[in-house]
Amino acid sequence: MRGRTGRKRWTPPLRLRRPGPDWAAQTPTWRQARPALIAGALKRACARPSGNWFVVGASRNVRVGGGPYGRTVGGVEVVLWRSEAGDLRAGPGMCPHLGAPLRESRVGACGTLVCHWHGLALDGSPTAGWQPFPIHDDGVLVWVRLDEVGGEEPTDRPVVPVRPAAGDGVDAVFTAVGRCEPQDVVANRLDPWHGSWFHPYSFVDLAVTREPRGEEDDAFVVDVSFRVTGRLVVPVRAEFTAPEPRTVVMRITDGEGATSVVETHATPLTGAGHQRPLTAVVEATIAASDRPGFALARAAAPVLRPLMRRTAGRLWRDDLAYAERRWALRSTGRFPG
Repeated sequence: MRGRTGRKRWTPPLRLRRPGPDWAAQTPTWRQARPALIAGALKRACARPSGNWFVVGASRNVRVGGGPYGRTVGGVEVVLWRSEAGDLRAGPGMCPHLGAPLRESRVGACGTLVCHWHGLALDGSPTAGWQPFPIHDDGVLVWVRLDEVGGEEPTDRPVVPVRPAAGDGVDAVFTAVGRCEPQDVVANRLDPWHGSWFHPYSFVDLAVTREPRGEEDDAFVVDVSFRVTGRLVVPVRAEFTAPEPRTVVMRITDGEGATSVVETHATPLTGAGHQRPLTAVVEATIAASDRPGFALARAAAPVLRPLMRRTAGRLWRDDLAYAERRWALRSTGRFPG
């Protein structure tokens, strides 16, 4: 809102919510959360190409001068590290000599990964049968391309969601692991109706104002208030989209923090068809604001990141239980959807 001078009028970031119905008296959403609608959105997401790219973790977890970072993706051991110049390197996590776990090795003074069993040195180029994997560092997350796991037509770059301009936001990355498949995580995020029922400590007054209408208009638009404490809330409008099979993006389109995004990436840890699948949820929150005082938040990012991760962790404690329950029902043929 702007005043007579044309300047944007200051508004408080928090609102005092009017007393409303308690949890049990809120409007039920089960009629709107139609299984066929959620299944249709999930099916369209799963049909989109990924180029065989998988999110491995936070970019800042792989540091210059630090040790190697290991992750198993789709049953494939992957190891990552940085050269002295900061370039990202990645490849199989098993030493080609006698199978040592390279994630437990060391990065030498020259930026080479040195196996701790017999000293085989890897500089990121093909060596002794070890072949590097294509990698991408988007500044927040690191991705690895595994063509044998993905089984799609490979692409040069992953599908990275549109984010606030570099340097304008505060980012934090939270990771958790659940016994489910990536589709169970994506289905959870493509069901916004559960928000104020399943997470009343974080969301109130949630209403889905627009549902997906098909491939060309495939977004959930939601009005919701983030609960800060008690009756203090932050009302926003958000849009949920799935740009590729293992990613769901929540973008704030109106209200406090517009352009901020929460990216939920589901990375399979076990191979296809595993009897007890594991999936890593790697969630990146990039918060932005056009308020002049937000520069203080950027300066305090190292302090804010643990708080942002703690908030995400509280939500995912419940949402992983949701995804794990969905997988358990699907795997025994009891899922009602």
